[in-house]
Amino acid sequence: MEFKHEKSRIFLNNEEGKTIAEVTFPETSDNTVDINHTFVDGSLRGQGVADKLLSELAQELKSKNKKAVATCSYAVGWFEKHPEYEDLLK
Repeated sequence: MEFKHEKSRIFLNNEEGKTIAEVTFPETSDNTVDINHTFVDGSLRGQGVADKLLSELAQELKSKNKKAVATCSYAVGWFEKHPEYEDLLK
């Protein structure tokens, strides 16, 4: 599973080009993003795709030395379950 990266979005498309999984994180300030949306198509549910999306985002934030505010309910819960990434939260 290879995610694609855009400026404020990490996503996965199917063969037809339709987005089947994504996390969006628009910048709110120079060094902070708002993780505001996580989506996984029903065809992928139960496979840990949302967890992989957030892990991928966490690595990107670390590599770019950015902080995050989580307003998406999935992201809030994900950070609670992954205290090793607590340093990424503002």
